[in-house]
Amino acid sequence: MDFSAALCAINAKYIHSSLTPWCLAAGVETHAPELADRVRVVEGTINEPPAAVLERLCEGAPSVVTFSCYLWNITETLALAAQVKQRLPQTVVALGGPEVSYNARDVLRRRSQVDYVLSGEGEESVPAFLRCLAAGQDPMAGNIPGLCGRVGNEVVERAPCVLPGDVPSPYTPRYLSALNGRIAYLETSRGCPYSCAFCLSGRCGKPRWFPLDRAFRDILTLANSGAKTVKFIDRTFNANPRHANAILAFILEHYGRDIPAGVCFHFEIAGDILQEETFRLLERMPVGAVQLEIGMQSFCERTLEAVRRKTDTRVLKQNIRRLVAMENMHIHIDLIAGLPFEDLATFADSFNEGYALGASMLQLGFLKLLHGAAMREETEQYPCEFSPLPPYEVRSTPWLSEEDLALLHQTEDALERVYNSRRFRHTAQYVLDATGLTPFAFYTALGRAAGDTVRLDLDGYTARLYEFCKTLPGVDSQCLRDALVCDRLATNATGRLPACLQVKDPLLAKAVRALAQNPATAPKPGVRRGVAVLYAARQIAFVDYTQKNPVTARYVLHRIPIDNLSDQC
Repeated sequence: MDFSAALCAINAKYIHSSLTPWCLAAGVETHAPELADRVRVVEGTINEPPAAVLERLCEGAPSVVTFSCYLWNITETLALAAQVKQRLPQTVVALGGPEVSYNARDVLRRRSQVDYVLSGEGEESVPAFLRCLAAGQDPMAGNIPGLCGRVGNEVVERAPCVLPGDVPSPYTPRYLSALNGRIAYLETSRGCPYSCAFCLSGRCGKPRWFPLDRAFRDILTLANSGAKTVKFIDRTFNANPRHANAILAFILEHYGRDIPAGVCFHFEIAGDILQEETFRLLERMPVGAVQLEIGMQSFCERTLEAVRRKTDTRVLKQNIRRLVAMENMHIHIDLIAGLPFEDLATFADSFNEGYALGASMLQLGFLKLLHGAAMREETEQYPCEFSPLPPYEVRSTPWLSEEDLALLHQTEDALERVYNSRRFRHTAQYVLDATGLTPFAFYTALGRAAGDTVRLDLDGYTARLYEFCKTLPGVDSQCLRDALVCDRLATNATGRLPACLQVKDPLLAKAVRALAQNPATAPKPGVRRGVAVLYAARQIAFVDYTQKNPVTARYVLHRIPIDNLSDQC
């Protein structure tokens, strides 16, 4: 039987693509070219019927199947690996990726369907591994970096492989054909300068930056592939300012010409080390061309010190405000609940400080105890209870009880639906101003009152939000309705209001006619319009659904005093 191999990755969603198997395929093409045409990439999603992925994997009865393992796909991947082994008992099954690289011994002891684990970076080890198998040799007899397996009754574990320099580009015609407009991932460096106790990036070696001419070439390739988002997966993009600024300058120079307008580049940065030149470049970016993700984790100094996160919080806040004020980029910042020394009160302080920065998104995440992370391995220094099942989320700490964390999950749900969805920004600001509540107090109370919202659609949640906010001291029900109406009109291109906000009033029909009769406000042919009466403000609000702002995700809302329409009404 001819030798063949399938390199498999299971993605969280279809819109996500997986770069890893294509990196491995590029490694095979470079280091074992005689096998290149015998290797194929198979991608699936965790929401796809497993049988469909299994059929694609088992097509042609491959000699070897490798799986890229991550936090979000490990459960489905292990089940699929077992099915492959059951269907094709002679097929070699190998795992790789961060979810197995730091616990290979345990995986090999407990998972009989797994023959080998390739720990760490695989562009050189995977070709060497496949070459041994194709030649009928025992891979464990050699010295393949990162290869872990069984020798007799013993498990042999080797340290994760870290490659010293450049790696082959994965952006082959086959990759671009398979990408098919999905989110494209681009790395221009590997390794991380930080050693955060909750993260694995610091274990991936010292930072290594790829040549800039390669980065420029890859940017143009992916920007013209049909992908609308190109996400840089560099651990800390601006750790090398010269490298980062050269890439930003290249994007700025070519955007709208060699780089199609509308493509968005996503970067993960450290906000407190931004340099002036970087600010100047970002300030000149076209609206929506860049997204920045900035990990804060916490504003509690003791917490940051405990998790080995070096951050100047004063400079960080100052820099985030400056970025937000540019109004041309989506700014994503995040907090992690469950870190050492952070109780409900100190987390509330971090939440309120983060919220006040006005970023496009404030993510409330929960600590996950990853295999290989210091917070999982150093139990005396980092005491906590966590789920033994992926994603290993924290259950309690000496500072946060299970009840506290359950409450924070409710807070997260309210934050996601109201603020991060960008559907109710105006309403949230009105309520905070009217009540004097802190953001944390508001979202926590809303999350508790809203209860289970999993099956609640947008109209249902709007009604629940409306009823809750009406009960808060200082809230005027008409002003609240005005705010909700403005939010719904500006974010929902149907132009339709939910039943809880509808008012039967002849004034609305008259206003629609008056707007249509005035050349300055007449709707353009073929453009949908939403119109509503704002009773507290005594205004007519209307939105023409033409172009949504890529940063705010809102359409332009117009307001005209009712008295100005009186003659036409």
